[in-house]
Amino acid sequence: MIVRNNYNECITNLACSIRKYFGLDYKHNSLDSIDNILDEYKPKNVVVILFDGMGSNILKRSLDDQDFFIKNMMQEITSVFPATTTAATTSIRTGLNPVEHGWLGWNMYIKPIDKVITLFRECEKGSESISDEFLNMKDKLSVKTIVKEINEKGDCSGIELFPFDVDGTTRYNGLDDMLNIILDECNKDGRKYIYAYDDEPDHTMHEVGPDNWKSKELIVERNYKVSKLCEQLKDTLVLVIADHGHIKCDNIFLKEYPEFMNMLKCTTSLEQRTVSFRVKDEFKDKFEDEFNKLFGKYFKLFKSEEVISIKLFGEGEEHSLFRDALGDYIAISYSSNKCLVSEGDDILFSQHAGYTDDEIYVPLIKVLK
Repeated sequence: MIVRNNYNECITNLACSIRKYFGLDYKHNSLDSIDNILDEYKPKNVVVILFDGMGSNILKRSLDDQDFFIKNMMQEITSVFPATTTAATTSIRTGLNPVEHGWLGWNMYIKPIDKVITLFRECEKGSESISDEFLNMKDKLSVKTIVKEINEKGDCSGIELFPFDVDGTTRYNGLDDMLNIILDECNKDGRKYIYAYDDEPDHTMHEVGPDNWKSKELIVERNYKVSKLCEQLKDTLVLVIADHGHIKCDNIFLKEYPEFMNMLKCTTSLEQRTVSFRVKDEFKDKFEDEFNKLFGKYFKLFKSEEVISIKLFGEGEEHSLFRDALGDYIAISYSSNKCLVSEGDDILFSQHAGYTDDEIYVPLIKVLK
């Protein structure tokens, strides 16, 4: 298996450049292109705006060559593996790879409680109730963000903006409010790091696809409004990125394959295009053949030991939950648009976390004011 994520030029490395500039230690190489700008201009403010799902191929299909985002795109970089919000946004917030921070996918098997948990919802997969068992051990997945470390260091300040409640962050109400907060914060005295997360266009893409007019309209709006924000800024570096792209999907419902599902110890985990399986002992000799017979046309199947050995989830010290979360096998969609949907999964029109260019490449847009 070839690792297509460039762990020398991915969103983790961008986060390491931020850490380096604000005097924090960092565990992976930083991006020379960003380091050079920061070293030469030493901006008072550094702003990272992440538009969820706005992969570089989708961006190019949605905008013209002379549009603001396209003109200011420095380069394409890769997401981490898998290309999904849970893993990628944790990497950009920390400067750690998924193998280190442990937030591996939307649904993750947690060995200490022997359950598959939808991490951001803090509930067991398929349930709407908060899992007390998970909350009692959630500290095992606690991460210290760049913003928190900057504020603890004390010579600069940091702020994170989200459209929903996240511990230790500032909540905003809509795109305009987010951009206004950024402008107000940049006008304050003192060096500052601002990280702003927007759940669009991802939310809409999941419902209608990446090339639907509604999705494109959201990208056009963000292109215009960020350009207007930048016109008002001074002594500021603005970096616009995404966590992953998207691909219109074709769902395979595993409930239609009861004999196959009987081979599993529990429901599937991670993602629908990067799928983890925990296999009952009595079926381990035949699982690979059965999977490849049913789904080998669309997915490549790997033993978990293989993806560990090639460091698919990045370099670094393994998180304590990492190996068990991988299960026995990982299936990855390289070239198809198929998803493997099991009980408790959200049924969506468009997805990510597979290994196509549309999913793994993201833009690095730079505006220096």
